[in-house]
Amino acid sequence: MELQINDSILVKNYIAGDEKALEILINRHNQRITSFIYSKVMDRDVAEDIFQDTFIKVIKTLKRGSYSEEGKFLPWVMRIAHNLIIDHFRKNKRMPKFEGSDDFNIFSVIKDEKLNIEKQIIKDQIESDLTLLIEELPEDQKEVLIMRIYKDMSFKEISENTGVSINTALGRMRYALINLRKIVDRKNIVLTN
Repeated sequence: MELQINDSILVKNYIAGDEKALEILINRHNQRITSFIYSKVMDRDVAEDIFQDTFIKVIKTLKRGSYSEEGKFLPWVMRIAHNLIIDHFRKNKRMPKFEGSDDFNIFSVIKDEKLNIEKQIIKDQIESDLTLLIEELPEDQKEVLIMRIYKDMSFKEISENTGVSINTALGRMRYALINLRKIVDRKNIVLTN
């Protein structure tokens, strides 16, 4: 029975000049990394290119001696692959770009005209979960968040409607978002598809 050598030992062996160690690492994680990349780009050729670019980056980083994440080889490689996927979409302008402005609406960025039924179900579930989470906020924070996100009001309009200063409205919005994050973490809810 062959003993499986730990990733961190293989990394050390590769850095020390053992080319076979890298081959073992690539073969060990090939399926998982390729599947991850393919699930995001949905194109075999692009997935293969990104996989190769990922390991070119891995090799360069290891040869430079810049790798320092002991025992976390796979998550590190997955992060490199994830960044290259984002770069791919940016290059091909398939990722929405956000130009900061006062009338920003998150739904204009995540809008997708061609939602398939599964994505629609997930989107509906996220919106339903979000509505329940918002209900848990203190009344003043909930009021500002609903006016800002759902009624698309400016902070000046919110200030005039609630009778508080613009800074107070901004503060309430900030605390609403902080508290939403805390509730999401506490309840271990996933709000992405």
